[in-house]
Amino acid sequence: MLAESHFYFNRAADVLDLPEKIRLVLLTPRRTVKVEIVIEGDDGELQVYTGFRVQHNMARGPMKGGLRYHPAMDEEHAAALANLMTWKTAVVDVPFGGAKGGINCDPSTMSERELFDVTTGFVEQMKEVIGPTTDIPAPDVNTNAKVMGWIMHEYSKYAGFSPGVVTGKPLDLFGSEGRNAATGRGVMDVLAAALEEQGKSFSDVTVAVQGFGNVGSNAALLIAEQGAKIIAVADHTGGVSNSAGLDVNALAAWTTANGGVKGFEGGAAFERSKIITWDADVLIPAALEDSITKDNAPGVKASIIVEGANGPTTPEADEILGKLGVLVIPDILANAGGVTVSYFEWAQNVQQFAWDEERVNSELDKKMRRAYDAVRVVMKEFEIDMRTAAFVLAIRRVGKAAIARVHLSRDLKF
Repeated sequence: MLAESHFYFNRAADVLDLPEKIRLVLLTPRRTVKVEIVIEGDDGELQVYTGFRVQHNMARGPMKGGLRYHPAMDEEHAAALANLMTWKTAVVDVPFGGAKGGINCDPSTMSERELFDVTTGFVEQMKEVIGPTTDIPAPDVNTNAKVMGWIMHEYSKYAGFSPGVVTGKPLDLFGSEGRNAATGRGVMDVLAAALEEQGKSFSDVTVAVQGFGNVGSNAALLIAEQGAKIIAVADHTGGVSNSAGLDVNALAAWTTANGGVKGFEGGAAFERSKIITWDADVLIPAALEDSITKDNAPGVKASIIVEGANGPTTPEADEILGKLGVLVIPDILANAGGVTVSYFEWAQNVQQFAWDEERVNSELDKKMRRAYDAVRVVMKEFEIDMRTAAFVLAIRRVGKAAIARVHLSRDLKF
């Protein structure tokens, strides 16, 4: 994934004709922290884990990024996602830089007490390098609002009351209304902008969704509310389709009760890999990285792809989709609703003034649409695809902020 993020960055840097040294400065993480966490398990045996935090760039503000608990978590993956966060926050113009981190533990094999001890052990060793004005973690794979609450509590023991040290917290611990559905709502917002640009409405399109977790399910529910037909959904358990439109609320309830879409009686079952080439107007990949590849991209029938997941399209597939004339709304724009509402949560924590959900959703809609419009302007300026334009916009914003911070004897343009 690191190679792919660098590929897209360099393609945009070529458009801007950036010198190699400037590229190296913008790609190199500001700091990488690696710690050892030792806890006593419930069985009395010692458990040893490694925690990572890669802090990529803070030219535009405190660094921001998720905290992932997964056995395969490593420094390279954290670096790739931290890099992506720098450009994502810049595209939607929130005052953050990029970071990412995690612990190489497997929560499915751990008790809640063990998870608590791992989390507080991580914070105890990272407390000097995270904070409301330095680096602000958020939930990611296998972490949630409860874990964020533990982080806030542990950090506040050392720094005093600090709700702004993390986002994605429980509402009872100064979380934000609207945060749970934010990424899915952002997907809906940019799709709305794309349809309006084409003179269409939601009622004119059919939609296929890959992944029915937080992002996919919320995007499907919200898009269906606007009048679109969700005709196919696939997740790790299987796929279900209905050409007349799935009952998304019923599917969401089924998935919650049964752990996946498999067995849902409101549609016909299909093999999950077929979702990428489903005959739908819109495809929303909201599951795994590298889901759209050079092998299945030629069969894509959707005219619009909205990337709800991080890195769902390989560079080879991206090139194929471009030749097919598919509008790909890239991940650093399409799924930025989550970090945008994280910014709103942080702003509320700093101000100690809570917003209602209507204001959160309204402000999110404005941010996402402004970002979409800004990317479209860059597309037209350079006559480039949307992904490259999003990276060009992000690099410009980060570069200009970096230059404005220092005195330089030479004139650098972005």
